[in-house]
Amino acid sequence: MSVSQSHEASRAAERQPQVWGRVPQRNKNFTGREELLEKLHAGVTSKVTAVVPHALHGFGGVGKTHVAIEYAYRYRHEYDVVWWIPADQPMLVGSALAGLAPRLGLSSSVAGIEDTVEAVLDALRRGEPYSRWLLVFDNAENPEEINEVVPRGPGHVLITSRNQAWQGVVDTLSVDVFDRAESVEFLKRRVPRGITDEDADRLADHLGDLPLALEQAGALQAETGMSVEDYLRLLEDHTAQLLDANKAPDYPLSMTAAWSLSVSQLETKLPEAVELLRCCAFFGPEPIPRDVFGAMSEELMARSRLSGLLASPILLSKAIKELGRYALALIDSESRTIQVHRLVQALLRNEVPPEECKAFQNEVHLLLAAAAPGMPDATSRWPRYAELLPHVTPARLKLSRDPLVRKFAIDMVRYLFSSGDYETARELAGELIDEWRTSTGDDDPDVLSAQGHLGIVLRELGDHQAAFELNRATLARMREVLGTDHEETLRVTNIHGADFRTLGDFTTALEHDQESLRLHREVFGNDHVQTLRAVNNLAVDYMLVGDYARAFEFQQEAYIQHRRNPGSGRQEVLIAWNGLARIVRLRGDYFEACDVGEEAYEYGVQWLGPDHPWTLRTAKDLSIAKRRAGLIDEAFDLAQLTLEREERLFGRGHPDTLAAALCLANVLRTRGEVAEALELLRDTADRYPEVFPDDHPFKYGCDMNLALLLRVSGDVEGARRLDRKSLDGLDDRLGRSHHYSLTCAINLANDLAALGDSDAARRLGEDTLARLRLLLGENHPLTLAAGSNLIVDLRAAGAEEEADTLAADTFNRYREVLGDDHPDVRVAVQGERLDFDFDPPAL
Repeated sequence: MSVSQSHEASRAAERQPQVWGRVPQRNKNFTGREELLEKLHAGVTSKVTAVVPHALHGFGGVGKTHVAIEYAYRYRHEYDVVWWIPADQPMLVGSALAGLAPRLGLSSSVAGIEDTVEAVLDALRRGEPYSRWLLVFDNAENPEEINEVVPRGPGHVLITSRNQAWQGVVDTLSVDVFDRAESVEFLKRRVPRGITDEDADRLADHLGDLPLALEQAGALQAETGMSVEDYLRLLEDHTAQLLDANKAPDYPLSMTAAWSLSVSQLETKLPEAVELLRCCAFFGPEPIPRDVFGAMSEELMARSRLSGLLASPILLSKAIKELGRYALALIDSESRTIQVHRLVQALLRNEVPPEECKAFQNEVHLLLAAAAPGMPDATSRWPRYAELLPHVTPARLKLSRDPLVRKFAIDMVRYLFSSGDYETARELAGELIDEWRTSTGDDDPDVLSAQGHLGIVLRELGDHQAAFELNRATLARMREVLGTDHEETLRVTNIHGADFRTLGDFTTALEHDQESLRLHREVFGNDHVQTLRAVNNLAVDYMLVGDYARAFEFQQEAYIQHRRNPGSGRQEVLIAWNGLARIVRLRGDYFEACDVGEEAYEYGVQWLGPDHPWTLRTAKDLSIAKRRAGLIDEAFDLAQLTLEREERLFGRGHPDTLAAALCLANVLRTRGEVAEALELLRDTADRYPEVFPDDHPFKYGCDMNLALLLRVSGDVEGARRLDRKSLDGLDDRLGRSHHYSLTCAINLANDLAALGDSDAARRLGEDTLARLRLLLGENHPLTLAAGSNLIVDLRAAGAEEEADTLAADTFNRYREVLGDDHPDVRVAVQGERLDFDFDPPAL
């Protein structure tokens, strides 16, 4: 190699990744494994297998994770992104992947989990903005649980696992114990005061060359200065005890004995440190936030078995450091975390008597609950909940009957829901309900509260019927058990109103929510957050029944009060803000709706992330406003982006995806791309009955849009039949004097005119115009469109004078409302007919 080549190679080796995250500290005593690392590097970087993940397989304690860490550090100069993902719990995989999003320029750190994960995976697959990436999935036990979130793209994936099932899924390398030379080298490095080759060989032989056991032995000798002879004698004593007690049969005896000896020695030196270690064994295997051990109140401290240790910051710090010195825990000062190897955790739990296990478990439950920041709906609190999430399932939080702990468990469901991780929220809520029902009965207040949270999660996942039935049953039991004016009862009361809306019963929803608001104001007052949620829901009800004046009144109140109320979360602010933009549009103020909607959308992107469900709903409504205002290209770009994100996050059959598809089909038609619009809308119409009942107003609205495209495509009779059916359905559900029904009537009149039945078109047009003037006023764009179409019918019937009079009034109003350059105004003035379409609002 030339001097120039050597210099370039040196510079390359010094290169750092643009993104480096969550990778554990490098083991300064890492030894050997050279052949394994070289083989792994050759396989990972092979052009043939570049998109195939690689797995390091081996039993506990052989050092799979340390090999992966060393690989990440040793070859980091070859990557732009290196990201570490704890994978033993599916919910951790999503959180870790979502944490990568802002580093890829995709969203803020508070974006929802499920949506952000998909955005990250899409960026990795496309190699944008980085194509050279390395993702490490550590301790991924079951391939089927994470295979969907392992990206296949231009980068590399490394998996560590004890499960041999990975051998049939990815390229796998076996990680075994050290060879003897590696064991000797490791011990000589680990024991700085010196150990002979002969003693190291004897020690390695007794410990079976198991890396984790060697680490424990080396740490103990380094800390105590114990001779190898003394260590081996004590090790033999502990081995005999373990064999007599038949302890830890699932783990290597050498590891069990080495661990037992280290704990025994530390207990002599500082028993409080061992008590802390035993407590750590009942957390999850992921890093434990250091602050968890400093958050207890005096009241909880009185119930804590670690009260003496927790009450003394100096003793606590000393105990933590001793755990690190004895290699019984990994102490990361940068992230302020404590991590105990899962094998050590298992051994510790195995040696604790059953009655003590429950006490330690309760201790962990209290520590987690005390560390929770409260207000799980607040975006500023989400990072802390994300740190505690990995310990919820391993700590078996669901077993607790403590009110404080159960509240924390429910708050964790609320956090998952608010951040957009609906599937994990559903899974956790279901586990809590199943366990709590068994232990404390169906009518336990915590069971009922968890059911209420599950109900809203089910609705957001699109399972409307299940949500309706669960919320109806829960509300009935809450009213009987807790009382009508209980806080939890009122919360579910408010939730249940939306269930009527999703089933298409808008009138019952209005009546339900009027009573709900009365109760909320009576119990909480006018300015409470829960009252403002009820105000917002009532605004939606009035919108759906077509009373836009009342809807605007309540929606504006909800928005203003949420902005002023420090207890309102940013999601609640966005919901009210978007609702205000929507009702402004429905009242006919298209340009003002664009202004309000732009601000709301920017707020959602900034504080919830571009892929949060409510940010996407705001984007969809903004696209509609832009289309109505004549900003067709801007509307198209936003509608297309929104549908892509909805499909990626929720699939094609979710209500939000269907709404986004209708929005895009409508703007495609407006752009003249009729074939593309028809193809998209046919697929959407086929899916609508899977989500909404056949007689739901939204189903009729979707069919109305399809009829419009059929007519534009030449199937006029097919359009007439479908519009007639849709109008009959809307009349039955909503009455003729409803915005949706009158929009459909305009289109049906156009069908009749296209078929040559101008008299029927005129009669229907005259009735529709009269109703719209009463409902929306003479200056509403829909009223003016109905008038424009009637002018065409009048001229076709030879009623020129009547047509001229209506034209003079209608066109002047049209110009004042929308301007001369608006597409609808130009079409109307040219004497052509106007069509209108349907866009479903969020319920």
